[in-house]
Amino acid sequence: MFRNTFQSGFLSVFYSLGSKPLQLWSKQALNGGHIKRITDEDVQSLVLELASPNVSTCWIACPADDKKSLGIKLPFLVMIVKNLEKYFTFEIQIIDDKGIRRRFRASNFQVEARVKPFICTMPMRLDDGWNQVQFNLADFVRRAYGTNYVETIRITVHANCRLRRIYFADRLYSEDEVPHEFKLFLPIKDDDSKEDAQEGAQIS
Repeated sequence: MFRNTFQSGFLSVFYSLGSKPLQLWSKQALNGGHIKRITDEDVQSLVLELASPNVSTCWIACPADDKKSLGIKLPFLVMIVKNLEKYFTFEIQIIDDKGIRRRFRASNFQVEARVKPFICTMPMRLDDGWNQVQFNLADFVRRAYGTNYVETIRITVHANCRLRRIYFADRLYSEDEVPHEFKLFLPIKDDDSKEDAQEGAQIS
């Protein structure tokens, strides 16, 4: 999808305020689950909510066609996501310099990391409320498999969470360097101040 696109800085694949936020995504919500835009009370703005009693049956995935590849070479994945204090997991599929597809799955219900030949699963800790999850794909590929990251093929986000934005970046940027539209702010609490709601989630 993006392989022939010049990639530097920031590349967004999901934004909850877009006219068609899931235009590039496929989705599934079975067994009482739902995927819908709602107004989040903390940010007073539209966000996408994925909710289900079963995380495996409620998800969104990009690209929509599972035979296609994102072709994103930027090594940092950033998700602005709200902790709903329920089970939550997401998965990234990449290809390394050996031409092997690897999957990295992070979840808040797993206790320890496990590395298998084609999938690495790891625990994720989310703070209360809104979080900014930063995922260094190049570092994870190197540490888990001793190979080099080439590009991201696919991303799948499962219930239970609320999403504001998902984007890739060429490096980690300081708060001052991130474009305003890539940030998440809490409502103004007084006349002259905004509180930034981005909290760093730790992936151990």
